[in-house]
Amino acid sequence: MNEKNALLIESAFKEYYFNRFDLIHVPQKATEREFGYQKFNSGMTRHLVIKNDKELHLLLMREVPSDVYCSNAYYSFPNLSMSEKDWKGADLIFDIDAKDLALPCRKDHTIFKCNSCNNHMIEFQSQCSKCGSTKFDIVSVGCMNCISESKKEVTKLVDILTTDLNVKKEQIEVYFSGNEGFHVRVTNADYEQLGSQERADLVDYIMFNGAIPESFGIKRQNNSKTSLPTFEEKGWRGRVARKLFSSKSKAPKVTREIITSGYSAFQVQLEEIKRTMGVRVDPKVTMDIHRIFRLEGSINSKSGLSKIQCINLDSFDPFLEACLLGDDDIDIMADCPIQIRLKNKKFGPFNNEIVSLPKYAAVYMLCKGLGNAT
Repeated sequence: MNEKNALLIESAFKEYYFNRFDLIHVPQKATEREFGYQKFNSGMTRHLVIKNDKELHLLLMREVPSDVYCSNAYYSFPNLSMSEKDWKGADLIFDIDAKDLALPCRKDHTIFKCNSCNNHMIEFQSQCSKCGSTKFDIVSVGCMNCISESKKEVTKLVDILTTDLNVKKEQIEVYFSGNEGFHVRVTNADYEQLGSQERADLVDYIMFNGAIPESFGIKRQNNSKTSLPTFEEKGWRGRVARKLFSSKSKAPKVTREIITSGYSAFQVQLEEIKRTMGVRVDPKVTMDIHRIFRLEGSINSKSGLSKIQCINLDSFDPFLEACLLGDDDIDIMADCPIQIRLKNKKFGPFNNEIVSLPKYAAVYMLCKGLGNAT
C-alpha cells in the first residue's frame, strides 16, 4: 500500500479506536491468550500478553494497527515462543467466507486489477487489455446476496452444534468477520481439549464429508435388506431422511425408488445433500489450535469494516452495522468500476476521478485497492 493511502487509513482507524473503546474488549481468559497485531506496510508482532481492556486500548492508540488478533488457544506462558507456551486448550472456532461458497453473483462484484498498470477489469481476461500483463489481483466488493448465503451457513452450523454436538446456544458467539463472512466461536464447551486431528474429524462431520451409502442403509449388494434412516433419528441420518422423503407418507415410495436406482445413484444423492446441507467452513481455521484470530471490535484492513457480534443474525446488515468510521468527507482518486453500497447509500462507479466521499466509503475503497489518497 502506498504511503499516502496508509496514512489516511491509519488516521481513520486511530479515530475509530479512540471513539469506540466500548466495542473493543479482551476475551475471557485474556491472560492465558496470545495477542498479536500488524501495522500498515509492516510485519506481524506476536506473542504478546494483554491483561485487560486498559492495556488493549493503550496498545491500539500507541500502535494504531491495521489488524489485531488474539489466540483461540490458552497457554501457561502465552508470551513465550510456540514451543515453550504450554498449550492448555482452545476455543472451537469456525470461519465462513462468501468466497468459498461459489455463488453466481461473485462475477458481478469481482474486479480484476492488473499488477503492472493497475487497470481494472470487471470480466476476467487472460491478459490485461491495456498492457498485456497476465498477473492480476482479485478484488471483491461486498454483496448482500453473499452475506445472506453466508448467514444460511451460520444457521446450519449452529443447528448442528446444538442438536448433534450438545453445545449450548449461550456458548456460541457469532461475529461478522469485517469483510465477507462470519466467525463462529464456541467457548466453555467440552471440545476445548480437542487436538488438530480431532477438530479435523469434527469439521468432516459438520461439512458432511466422506459420507457413504452404507452409513445410511444402502449396500453394494443385497439391497433387499435396506434399512434407510427415519425422520425421528438424530444427527445426519435423520437429517438425510427428512431431505430424501420430505414427508413420512412418501417414505415407502422413495425407499423403493432408491433401492431400484442402486448404490451408485444413492452415492450421487449423498453428494448433492453434502452440497446443499453440509456446512461450508474453512477447515484449516478450525484445525489450527494455535491460530491467532481477528479480535472482536477491531477493524478489518481488507475493508475498513469492523468485526462485531451479531445479536440478531437474521436482520444483521454488515454494510450498516459494521460500517463505523466517520462521515466527514474526504477527497480521493477513485477507480471503482462497480457500485458500492454502504450505510444505505450508493457510491460509484468511478473511472479514475477525484470524488468527495464520506470517510467510511473512502477508506473502504482504499482498503480494497480501488482508489488513492489525493
